[in-house]
Amino acid sequence: MKPIIEFTPPLINGVSASKVFLPNDISTPTIFEYLCQHFSHIQSQEWQQRFDDELIYAADGSILQLNSPYTPNTHIFYYRFLAYEIHVPFQHEILYENDDLLVVDKPHFLTMSPTGQYVQETLLVRLKKQTGYVDLTPIHRLDRETAGVVLFCKRAESRGIYQQLFAERKVQKTYHAIAGYRPELKFPQTLQLHLEKSDPFYTMRVNANKPSNTETLIELLDHDQAHAKYQLKPKTGKQHQLRVHLNYLGIPIMNDSFYPTVVHKADEDFSHPLQLLAKAIHFIDPILNTQMSFSSNYELTL
Repeated sequence: MKPIIEFTPPLINGVSASKVFLPNDISTPTIFEYLCQHFSHIQSQEWQQRFDDELIYAADGSILQLNSPYTPNTHIFYYRFLAYEIHVPFQHEILYENDDLLVVDKPHFLTMSPTGQYVQETLLVRLKKQTGYVDLTPIHRLDRETAGVVLFCKRAESRGIYQQLFAERKVQKTYHAIAGYRPELKFPQTLQLHLEKSDPFYTMRVNANKPSNTETLIELLDHDQAHAKYQLKPKTGKQHQLRVHLNYLGIPIMNDSFYPTVVHKADEDFSHPLQLLAKAIHFIDPILNTQMSFSSNYELTL
C-alpha cells in the first residue's frame, strides 16, 4: 500500500495558500458556489478569477475548476491576491538569521501580515518572496504605523517555543518615541493603567475604575522646548499600549492619527510617520540558551 503523500501548496509570489475545510452538512453542487456562500463578503467575480487563474487546489494538489463538484469532509487551498494595492515605498532590512529565527527591521507604514487591502504590500509576504521560507511566521507584531525590530520564526516546529517567551513576558522590549515635552512631568516613571477596547473598535481607552492590566517604564532621553525623546520599556503588551500611555500623560506621540482623536489620512499619505520605534529587543534564546540582543538601525530625532 502506497503511503499518502500530503500535498504542500507552493508559495506563489510570496503568498502562502489558505486552507478551507468543506463540511458535511452543506448542499451546494460546486466548490465555487460554496466559496461564494461561505465568503459572502468576496464578490463571485473574484472567486471566478481565482479559478480562472488556477489558484484553487484540491487536497491532493490537483487544480480545481469552476464546475468542480463539492466534496464534503475534505479541504481545499486557495490563494488571495488583490487587483490593486497601494505600494509602500519603504524597505525592510534583515538584521539576523539562524536556523529558527529571522530578525527584521520593519519600516513605518508596512503592515505585518495580509489583511484587508494589503497582501503583497505586507512585511510577511515580502519576506516570503525574498527568502522562499514557506513556514515563516511573525512571533509578535508591530502596528502598521510603528517601525523597528520584529521577530519571525522560520520553522513550524519551533514557533510555539518562541511565542511562549512573549506569553511568559521573558522578552525585554525597548521603544523610542518623540512626543510633547511637559517640564512638570517627572521621569523616570512607571505608568500602570487598565486598557480596554473603545469606540471606534480599533482604538483603546483607559478605565480608571478597574485594576491595571498594563505597565510601562517611561524615561526622558532628550528634549527641546516643545518636544522630547522618550525611552519606553513595556512590561505588558496590550494593543496601542505605548500610544495610550503617553496620550494619558498629555504628551501624545507625534503624528499619532488615533490618539487623542482619530484623524483619517489618505492611504497613499506617507508624509508623517508615527514617531514610535521598536528600538531594541533582548531575550535568552530557548533553543540555543544564549543571550540575544537586536537593535534597529532606524533613529528618531528631535
